[in-house]
Amino acid sequence: MTIVFGIALCGLLRLAAVSSFPTRQSRWQKVPLSLSATLGDPICEYHQVNIATSQSGPPRQAVSVEDLTPTVSSMLQASGMQQGVVNIISRHTTTAITINEWEKRLGKDMEEYFLKLAPPDERSSSVAKQESVRYFHNDIDQRPDGEEEAQRCRENGWSIDDPKHLQAWRDQEPINAHSHLLSMLLGSSESIPVVNGEMVIGQWQSLLLVDFDGPRDRTVGVQFLGYN
Repeated sequence: MTIVFGIALCGLLRLAAVSSFPTRQSRWQKVPLSLSATLGDPICEYHQVNIATSQSGPPRQAVSVEDLTPTVSSMLQASGMQQGVVNIISRHTTTAITINEWEKRLGKDMEEYFLKLAPPDERSSSVAKQESVRYFHNDIDQRPDGEEEAQRCRENGWSIDDPKHLQAWRDQEPINAHSHLLSMLLGSSESIPVVNGEMVIGQWQSLLLVDFDGPRDRTVGVQFLGYN
């Protein structure tokens, strides 16, 4: 119902635009859509996709960038969706989804810039850690902080009421507050229009997964919503 309403509203707005503006050369380029004919069957698909890291070595709060564009494009073709939108969301609190140019040297610039913007804790395993930099989140010995956080630990499989299990949970927690903060700055999701079976992105734009706590294998959620 929402999609049908959106398509109808889009048609009304296009009609209003044609009748309201003078007939002179437009500053906007009209992209031909295959909406004049009847739309195909509705599509609503969700996929959880594993993204292998391109870097080697153990997790060390490194910043890495993975290009999701080929994967999502291939999935779009397989879905058969012609008109609609694709939604991509990271399933982690220390990664981000963004649209920008995929270029290796720019990836290095991103790493240097972000680690200066939010330098790692002096207790971190990152090679970029800085003395006198400390975050509350990294005071692992004081976590979980309160019953609400303790309950979330229990719900995620940690029997923290047992001192041994509590210490095991603390031991596996990374010193990664800066990674969380950087993830918040970029955001965890993107929505991209799909027109005539193709994602509407610019010539030099790519869909990127930015990992601020890597290198690690990650997962993203991909949803196709539209018509074939």
